[in-house]
Amino acid sequence: MRLVGLLRGRRSILGVLFLIVAGGLAWWKPLVVIEGVQQGGLYALIALPMALILGIVGIINLAHGEFLMLGSYFAFWLWYHLKWDPILTMIPAFVVFAILGGVTFSSTIRRVLKAPELIQLLLTYGLALMAMEMANLLWTSRPYKPFLRYSFTSVTLGSVRFGIFPFVYTGGALLLLLGLLLFLRRTRTGHAALAVGQNPRGASLVGIDVQRTYLMVFSLAIALVGAIGGLYVTRHVIFPQAGSPYTMKSFCLIAMAGIGNLPGILWGGLTLGLAEAFVKSFPQTYGWADVVFFAVLVSVIMTRSYRLRRLWT
Repeated sequence: MRLVGLLRGRRSILGVLFLIVAGGLAWWKPLVVIEGVQQGGLYALIALPMALILGIVGIINLAHGEFLMLGSYFAFWLWYHLKWDPILTMIPAFVVFAILGGVTFSSTIRRVLKAPELIQLLLTYGLALMAMEMANLLWTSRPYKPFLRYSFTSVTLGSVRFGIFPFVYTGGALLLLLGLLLFLRRTRTGHAALAVGQNPRGASLVGIDVQRTYLMVFSLAIALVGAIGGLYVTRHVIFPQAGSPYTMKSFCLIAMAGIGNLPGILWGGLTLGLAEAFVKSFPQTYGWADVVFFAVLVSVIMTRSYRLRRLWT
């Protein structure tokens, strides 16, 4: 209990420090805060479904970004051929990718759940390569992007002009976080999923169908990231390798927050978004943004490991 109390106290301190730093940046470089919150919201939005799989099913899905990429292509082609708004395509995408997730789990993931982690990583990495090659064969490596006037809407506050549509990513991340927390804490299915994630054998002893729960959680996560592809394509160019960077960044956010800490992913995404935006605000360091992302990750993990060792000794 002492350890838990100390960790909660440190989280509160970190939250206050985050607000202080963000306030200072808003006074010095307001555009950095705006762009950082927008980009950080996108990182958190994409990472939350991956966290759901890792926390309950217990597998690192290296094809996570590729499902995002396929969802983006799905939204683009509905926009191109049927003139559907990409945001509206999130509804059919959710259904289609829920089915795709169920088929993927039943045909591949289910068979390696008890295998060593290396086998699981190789399998999901193979799925990622298959998705990229399939996208390359179907749509070539040519980049695509729908033209949507509303996605470029901007406002001017004082001397700062910025786009307002990307705040949809931050709002979407907050809504998805609240929805997942309500699902996991307020529904019987969510309680069953948490029980399976904590102790699969104990859950099966009390009558919970573990494999069915794994199937449901994996399908839900793939449905969510596929639907998020419709939101992603409104502002981003898509091509077969577009999703790969988000796989690694999502995994980094989960590692920073800790497995099962969904609110921490939102805070981590905002922190890293601000760090990236700050580095990009200087012409001399613009290309170092990705380096800063992983440098922050290493620093957080090393600091957390050191503090935990001191708490236990």
